[in-house]
Amino acid sequence: MENKTEQIALLLDNTKCIGCRGCQTSCKQWNNLSSEKTEFFGGAGYQNPANLSGSTYTLVKFHEVVEDDKLKDWVFWKTQCQHCINPACASVCLVGAIQKSENGPVVWDDSKCIGCRYCMLSCPYNIPKFEWDSVMPQIRKCFLCFDRIEQGQIPSCAKTCPTEAIMYGTRNELIEIAEDRLSSQPDKYYQHIYGLNEVGGTLILNISSIPLEEMGYPKNLTTEPLASRTATSISSISPVVVGLGAALGLFAIITNRKNEIAKQKAKEVLK
Repeated sequence: MENKTEQIALLLDNTKCIGCRGCQTSCKQWNNLSSEKTEFFGGAGYQNPANLSGSTYTLVKFHEVVEDDKLKDWVFWKTQCQHCINPACASVCLVGAIQKSENGPVVWDDSKCIGCRYCMLSCPYNIPKFEWDSVMPQIRKCFLCFDRIEQGQIPSCAKTCPTEAIMYGTRNELIEIAEDRLSSQPDKYYQHIYGLNEVGGTLILNISSIPLEEMGYPKNLTTEPLASRTATSISSISPVVVGLGAALGLFAIITNRKNEIAKQKAKEVLK
Protein backbone atom coordinates (compact mmCIF):
# COMPACT_ATOMS: atom_id res chain seq x y z
CA MET A 1 0.00 0.00 0.00
CA GLU A 2 1.85 3.04 -1.25
CA ASN A 3 -0.56 5.87 -0.31
CA LYS A 4 0.92 6.94 3.01
CA THR A 5 -1.28 10.00 3.52
CA GLU A 6 -4.80 8.54 3.51
CA GLN A 7 -4.17 5.72 5.96
CA ILE A 8 -5.45 6.24 9.49
CA ALA A 9 -2.79 6.94 12.10
CA LEU A 10 -1.98 8.11 15.62
CA LEU A 11 0.10 11.11 16.66
CA LEU A 12 1.73 10.66 20.06
CA ASP A 13 2.85 13.94 21.65
CA ASN A 14 5.03 13.03 24.59
CA THR A 15 5.03 16.60 25.94
CA LYS A 16 1.32 16.19 26.69
CA CYS A 17 1.54 12.76 28.32
CA ILE A 18 1.09 12.84 32.11
CA GLY A 19 1.79 9.15 32.67
CA CYS A 20 -1.73 8.34 33.89
CA ARG A 21 -1.71 5.03 31.97
CA GLY A 22 -5.34 5.43 31.02
CA CYS A 23 -4.47 4.24 27.51
CA GLN A 24 -2.80 1.16 28.94
CA THR A 25 -5.84 0.30 31.05
CA SER A 26 -8.38 0.95 28.30
CA CYS A 27 -6.38 -1.25 25.92
CA LYS A 28 -6.55 -4.15 28.36
CA GLN A 29 -10.25 -3.62 28.98
CA TRP A 30 -11.26 -3.38 25.33
CA ASN A 31 -9.16 -6.38 24.27
CA ASN A 32 -10.03 -8.42 27.37
CA LEU A 33 -6.36 -8.89 28.23
CA SER A 34 -5.37 -10.49 31.50
CA SER A 35 -3.45 -8.64 34.17
CA GLU A 36 0.16 -9.56 34.86
CA LYS A 37 1.88 -10.41 38.09
CA THR A 38 4.73 -7.92 38.23
CA GLU A 39 7.32 -6.55 40.60
CA PHE A 40 8.46 -2.96 40.99
CA PHE A 41 11.81 -2.42 39.30
CA GLY A 42 13.23 1.08 38.98
CA GLY A 43 15.85 -0.04 36.49
CA ALA A 44 13.14 -0.59 33.87
CA GLY A 45 12.03 3.02 34.09
CA TYR A 46 9.42 2.59 36.83
CA GLN A 47 6.75 1.44 34.37
CA ASN A 48 4.58 -1.52 35.23
CA PRO A 49 4.80 -4.09 33.77
CA ALA A 50 8.39 -3.75 32.64
CA ASN A 51 7.77 -4.52 28.96
CA LEU A 52 5.19 -5.34 26.33
CA SER A 53 3.95 -8.93 26.33
CA GLY A 54 1.28 -11.21 24.97
CA SER A 55 -1.19 -9.65 27.40
CA THR A 56 0.07 -6.05 27.26
CA TYR A 57 -0.29 -4.44 23.84
CA THR A 58 0.43 -0.87 24.91
CA LEU A 59 2.69 0.37 27.68
CA VAL A 60 3.41 3.79 29.14
CA LYS A 61 7.12 4.06 29.86
CA PHE A 62 8.79 6.42 32.30
CA HIS A 63 12.10 8.13 31.57
CA GLU A 64 14.23 10.29 33.86
CA VAL A 65 15.98 13.22 32.20
CA VAL A 66 19.20 13.76 34.16
CA GLU A 67 21.46 16.78 33.77
CA ASP A 68 24.66 17.31 35.80
CA ASP A 69 23.78 14.25 37.88
CA LYS A 70 20.48 15.85 38.88
CA LEU A 71 16.94 14.93 37.92
CA LYS A 72 15.78 17.61 35.50
CA ASP A 73 12.49 16.21 34.24
CA TRP A 74 10.28 13.19 33.71
CA VAL A 75 9.25 12.10 30.23
CA PHE A 76 6.41 9.67 29.67
CA TRP A 77 5.63 7.98 26.40
CA LYS A 78 3.35 5.33 25.00
CA THR A 79 4.92 2.37 23.25
CA GLN A 80 3.08 -0.07 20.99
CA CYS A 81 3.24 -1.54 17.49
CA GLN A 82 4.37 1.20 15.09
CA HIS A 83 2.19 -0.15 12.25
CA CYS A 84 4.71 0.19 9.43
CA ILE A 85 3.40 1.26 6.05
CA ASN A 86 5.32 -1.64 4.50
CA PRO A 87 5.59 -4.05 7.45
CA ALA A 88 8.44 -6.54 7.54
CA CYS A 89 6.41 -8.81 9.83
CA ALA A 90 3.73 -9.27 7.18
CA SER A 91 6.30 -9.92 4.46
CA VAL A 92 7.90 -12.80 6.39
CA CYS A 93 4.68 -14.45 7.58
CA LEU A 94 4.57 -17.72 5.66
CA VAL A 95 0.86 -18.33 6.18
CA GLY A 96 -0.54 -14.81 5.89
CA ALA A 97 -1.46 -14.59 9.56
CA ILE A 98 -0.17 -11.00 9.71
CA GLN A 99 -1.45 -8.66 7.04
CA LYS A 100 -1.64 -4.98 6.21
CA SER A 101 -5.29 -3.91 6.25
CA GLU A 102 -6.75 -1.71 3.55
CA ASN A 103 -6.90 1.43 5.69
CA GLY A 104 -3.59 0.95 7.42
CA PRO A 105 -3.41 -1.11 10.65
CA VAL A 106 -1.24 -4.23 10.66
CA VAL A 107 -3.56 -6.98 11.89
CA TRP A 108 -3.27 -10.72 12.50
CA ASP A 109 -5.44 -13.83 12.16
CA ASP A 110 -5.20 -16.24 15.10
CA SER A 111 -6.52 -19.14 13.07
CA LYS A 112 -3.58 -19.02 10.66
CA CYS A 113 -0.64 -18.47 13.03
CA ILE A 114 1.69 -21.49 13.30
CA GLY A 115 3.99 -19.94 15.89
CA CYS A 116 7.10 -19.79 13.69
CA ARG A 117 7.97 -16.38 15.21
CA TYR A 118 9.59 -14.99 12.05
CA CYS A 119 7.59 -11.81 12.63
CA MET A 120 9.35 -11.34 15.97
CA LEU A 121 12.76 -11.61 14.32
CA SER A 122 11.91 -9.24 11.48
CA CYS A 123 10.43 -6.37 13.51
CA PRO A 124 12.89 -3.46 13.97
CA TYR A 125 10.95 -2.32 17.04
CA ASN A 126 10.81 -5.72 18.79
CA ILE A 127 7.02 -5.56 19.05
CA PRO A 128 5.33 -8.94 18.32
CA LYS A 129 5.23 -11.05 21.48
CA PHE A 130 4.78 -14.79 21.87
CA GLU A 131 2.52 -16.28 24.53
CA TRP A 132 5.21 -18.48 26.07
CA ASP A 133 3.05 -19.58 29.01
CA SER A 134 -0.05 -20.43 26.99
CA VAL A 135 -1.14 -23.99 26.17
CA MET A 136 -1.97 -22.84 22.63
CA PRO A 137 0.37 -19.87 22.15
CA GLN A 138 -0.11 -17.18 19.53
CA ILE A 139 1.70 -14.04 18.46
CA ARG A 140 0.17 -10.93 20.02
CA LYS A 141 0.49 -7.20 19.43
CA CYS A 142 -1.50 -3.99 19.09
CA PHE A 143 -3.76 -4.03 16.03
CA LEU A 144 -4.79 -0.37 16.41
CA CYS A 145 -8.31 -1.32 17.53
CA PHE A 146 -9.12 -2.35 13.98
CA ASP A 147 -12.46 -3.74 15.16
CA ARG A 148 -13.43 -0.34 16.58
CA ILE A 149 -12.30 1.51 13.45
CA GLU A 150 -14.47 -0.74 11.29
CA GLN A 151 -17.47 0.37 13.37
CA GLY A 152 -16.64 4.06 12.99
CA GLN A 153 -15.07 4.39 16.44
CA ILE A 154 -11.57 5.56 17.33
CA PRO A 155 -8.94 3.40 19.08
CA SER A 156 -9.64 2.97 22.78
CA CYS A 157 -6.32 4.55 23.80
CA ALA A 158 -7.05 7.77 21.86
CA LYS A 159 -10.60 7.93 23.21
CA THR A 160 -9.38 7.56 26.80
CA CYS A 161 -6.44 10.02 26.81
CA PRO A 162 -7.45 13.07 28.93
CA THR A 163 -4.74 15.41 27.59
CA GLU A 164 -4.91 14.66 23.85
CA ALA A 165 -1.42 13.21 23.96
CA ILE A 166 -2.85 10.60 21.57
CA MET A 167 -4.52 11.99 18.46
CA TYR A 168 -6.35 9.95 15.83
CA GLY A 169 -6.79 10.93 12.18
CA THR A 170 -5.38 10.40 8.71
CA ARG A 171 -1.62 10.27 8.45
CA ASN A 172 -1.57 13.39 6.29
CA GLU A 173 -3.61 15.41 8.81
CA LEU A 174 -1.45 14.32 11.72
CA ILE A 175 1.80 15.12 9.91
CA GLU A 176 0.54 18.67 9.34
CA ILE A 177 -0.34 19.02 13.03
CA ALA A 178 3.07 17.67 14.08
CA GLU A 179 4.94 19.97 11.69
CA ASP A 180 2.98 22.97 12.96
CA ARG A 181 3.82 22.17 16.58
CA LEU A 182 7.51 21.73 15.84
CA SER A 183 7.76 24.98 13.87
CA SER A 184 5.66 27.10 16.24
CA GLN A 185 7.33 25.82 19.44
CA PRO A 186 10.95 25.01 18.53
CA ASP A 187 12.13 25.29 22.15
CA LYS A 188 9.56 22.76 23.32
CA TYR A 189 10.08 20.02 20.75
CA TYR A 190 13.02 18.06 19.45
CA GLN A 191 12.88 18.80 15.74
CA HIS A 192 12.01 15.42 14.36
CA ILE A 193 8.82 13.46 13.67
CA TYR A 194 9.69 9.88 14.53
CA GLY A 195 7.92 7.54 12.16
CA LEU A 196 7.72 9.98 9.27
CA ASN A 197 10.40 8.18 7.26
CA GLU A 198 11.83 5.42 9.49
CA VAL A 199 11.70 2.05 7.70
CA GLY A 200 9.58 3.63 4.97
CA GLY A 201 7.25 5.37 7.40
CA THR A 202 4.86 4.22 10.12
CA LEU A 203 1.29 5.00 11.14
CA ILE A 204 2.37 5.83 14.68
CA LEU A 205 3.98 9.27 14.60
CA ASN A 206 5.89 10.57 17.63
CA ILE A 207 6.97 14.05 18.65
CA SER A 208 8.83 14.69 21.88
CA SER A 209 10.89 17.11 23.94
CA ILE A 210 13.93 14.82 23.61
CA PRO A 211 15.12 12.39 20.93
CA LEU A 212 13.13 9.18 21.08
CA GLU A 213 16.38 7.26 20.74
CA GLU A 214 17.15 8.39 24.30
CA MET A 215 13.99 6.61 25.40
CA GLY A 216 14.89 3.28 23.87
CA TYR A 217 13.71 3.60 20.27
CA PRO A 218 16.04 2.12 17.63
CA LYS A 219 18.81 4.39 16.35
CA ASN A 220 19.84 5.05 12.76
CA LEU A 221 16.99 3.15 11.15
CA THR A 222 16.99 3.05 7.38
CA THR A 223 14.33 4.97 5.46
CA GLU A 224 13.97 1.98 3.16
CA PRO A 225 11.06 -0.38 3.96
CA LEU A 226 12.50 -3.51 5.55
CA ALA A 227 9.83 -5.57 3.82
CA SER A 228 11.79 -5.23 0.58
CA ARG A 229 14.68 -7.10 2.22
CA THR A 230 12.82 -9.65 4.31
CA ALA A 231 10.55 -10.80 1.50
CA THR A 232 13.58 -11.76 -0.58
CA SER A 233 15.20 -13.62 2.30
CA ILE A 234 12.09 -15.53 3.34
CA SER A 235 11.43 -16.77 -0.19
CA SER A 236 14.65 -18.80 -0.04
CA ILE A 237 13.65 -20.74 3.08
CA SER A 238 12.70 -24.35 2.45
CA PRO A 239 9.20 -25.47 3.53
CA VAL A 240 10.90 -28.44 5.21
CA VAL A 241 12.82 -26.07 7.49
CA VAL A 242 9.63 -24.21 8.30
CA GLY A 243 7.82 -27.44 9.12
CA LEU A 244 10.67 -28.60 11.33
CA GLY A 245 10.67 -25.29 13.18
CA ALA A 246 6.93 -25.49 13.79
CA ALA A 247 7.27 -29.10 15.01
CA LEU A 248 10.04 -28.17 17.43
CA GLY A 249 7.98 -25.25 18.68
CA LEU A 250 5.03 -27.56 19.33
CA PHE A 251 7.29 -30.04 21.13
CA ALA A 252 8.59 -27.26 23.38
CA ILE A 253 5.06 -26.13 24.18
CA ILE A 254 3.95 -29.66 25.12
CA THR A 255 7.08 -30.20 27.23
CA ASN A 256 6.60 -26.90 29.07
CA ARG A 257 2.98 -27.77 29.72
CA LYS A 258 3.93 -31.18 31.16
CA ASN A 259 6.49 -29.52 33.41
CA GLU A 260 3.90 -27.04 34.67
CA ILE A 261 1.45 -29.85 35.46
CA ALA A 262 4.19 -31.78 37.29
CA LYS A 263 5.07 -28.70 39.37
CA GLN A 264 1.43 -28.15 40.26
CA LYS A 265 1.00 -31.76 41.36
CA ALA A 266 4.15 -31.52 43.48
CA LYS A 267 2.76 -28.43 45.22
CA GLU A 268 -0.51 -30.22 45.94
CA VAL A 269 1.35 -33.16 47.50
CA LEU A 270 3.28 -30.81 49.80
CA LYS A 271 0.12 -29.12 51.07
